[in-house]
Amino acid sequence: MAETKTDYYEVLGVTKNASEAEIKKAYRVVAKKYHPDMNPGDAEAERKFKEAAEAYAVLSDPEKRAKYDQYGHAAFTNSQGGFSGFDGFDFGGMEDIFGDLFKNFGFGSSSSGTRTSSRREDGSDLLYRMSITFEEAVNGAKRDIKVDTEDECSECHGQGGFNMHTCPDCKGSGTVTRQQSTIFGSFLSKTSCPTCHGTGSTFDKICTNCHGTGKERKVKTLTITIPKGINTGNRIRLAGKGEAGTNGGEPGDLYIEFSVKEDDFYTRDENDIYITVPLTITEAVLGCKKEIPTIYGNAIITIPDGTKNGSKLRLKGKGIDSDINNKKGDMYVIVDVVMPSKLTKKQKDLFKELSETTLDDDSKFTKFNKMLKK
Repeated sequence: MAETKTDYYEVLGVTKNASEAEIKKAYRVVAKKYHPDMNPGDAEAERKFKEAAEAYAVLSDPEKRAKYDQYGHAAFTNSQGGFSGFDGFDFGGMEDIFGDLFKNFGFGSSSSGTRTSSRREDGSDLLYRMSITFEEAVNGAKRDIKVDTEDECSECHGQGGFNMHTCPDCKGSGTVTRQQSTIFGSFLSKTSCPTCHGTGSTFDKICTNCHGTGKERKVKTLTITIPKGINTGNRIRLAGKGEAGTNGGEPGDLYIEFSVKEDDFYTRDENDIYITVPLTITEAVLGCKKEIPTIYGNAIITIPDGTKNGSKLRLKGKGIDSDINNKKGDMYVIVDVVMPSKLTKKQKDLFKELSETTLDDDSKFTKFNKMLKK
């Protein structure tokens, strides 16, 4: 009596209208669950593993799936001259499935593992954090930095060896086809060529300086131009100054991230500069000409008479002339009227004399005094 086979869709736990991606995902789950290396000595698990592989071999192939949907298992019996077991079956189209499953269980390496190391890859980007002074951020500057990086080998110029020629084993393809025998049959698989490691080329002589990698560690000194107006958190990019690429890949980039130290006198809001200027009572009351520092040198400003504490005076165009956004900011003077802590007898007499005059005509005093008269 013929053995009754379980429906392939039921084996993988999918519906008959499942997509190719859903079938592939389901097979991964089942194959991993019943893999013999995960279930040593379990004959039932081995049977289900083979059953899942057989189901996937049919349902992942559009032509075989169409036949199965029409005729069922009968489409692949020996009498039909069709599919019968796994012996001699080419699993080349299932490399991505079996590669992931077998590479951890001793069934040979997947092609993706070795190709990763041999394919053309661009170098990694690097990040360098630089602390600069307020003056450097405002005026711009040049600074030398040292960067520890993997650079192109100075001996073989990134090739990894000398006198390159086509690999005689894979004829330049980078892969070789091998027949492998497993517990559920034999299959053909493409693997990375062990002679050239998937590159398709070999050398007469491997570079002894980089041992074939094409790269060597170097400490490079680079001169950095700090643009005017740079601020904390800003970055600049130096193209091609990162890690060297592999197998002809482009080098990565170097990013400089800035941190600006606080200044003792100035504060900053984007391109605008702020400074607090102390005034005596007489300077604030009578007004004066006051010399103050700016980022462009000293300047004379006019303090109007009756200037109040906390007043803000604007000096147009005296802020940061930024290379970042090509805008020029302003400078703001914040007035700090300083009360005297000690007075001489003469100064006290003058203030007493002043207090006898009418100085409370300010609107604030007027409103306050009206409240007292109620």
